[in-house]
Amino acid sequence: MDPSKPALRGSGERPTSPSLLANPLDFIGVDHLRERQVCAVIDGLAAADALDRRSATAVLRFLNEELNVHLRDEEEDLFPLLARRCTEEDAIEGAIDRIRADQDEAMRLLPEVRAMLAGCLDSGGSLTAEERAVLLRFAAHVRRHLVAENAILLPIARARLTRADLRTLSKHMRMRRGLADPAETPDAE
Repeated sequence: MDPSKPALRGSGERPTSPSLLANPLDFIGVDHLRERQVCAVIDGLAAADALDRRSATAVLRFLNEELNVHLRDEEEDLFPLLARRCTEEDAIEGAIDRIRADQDEAMRLLPEVRAMLAGCLDSGGSLTAEERAVLLRFAAHVRRHLVAENAILLPIARARLTRADLRTLSKHMRMRRGLADPAETPDAE
């Protein structure tokens, strides 16, 4: 996983390219594709007879390095911006509450998912039937909130957020990733 190499847009093979942060809603959309790809890998781990170490390692890296940052983007910036900009007819609070419920359940399972994948990698063992079921439940909750975000939140965000909102969102997303804001980068002389 080399974050300095750009990922193909929507390939899901590597972290989302930071170059997309110029349009934060596009970045989030591509990040959602990445999450879906990781869910497919999780499904594969749950179905396999023997643990695929490479896949398990890739999933752990995603869970440890990318997922929390993405969730913070939404929780700390996207959701509050939508709550401020949306009208009552958008019914955004109900949609956000449903999304948070699935995110909360996935986050409740996350420590167990991490521990069992790390344990199997350390021991060289395979997943138990119970562990496979936990993986499938985790992936299902992640998928459910992605569907709602892609079908409801992102289209409404594209319609309601202002240019200033998008600049703020982009700036905060860059800061979370330790990247300079292009507007604050001094020109080379």
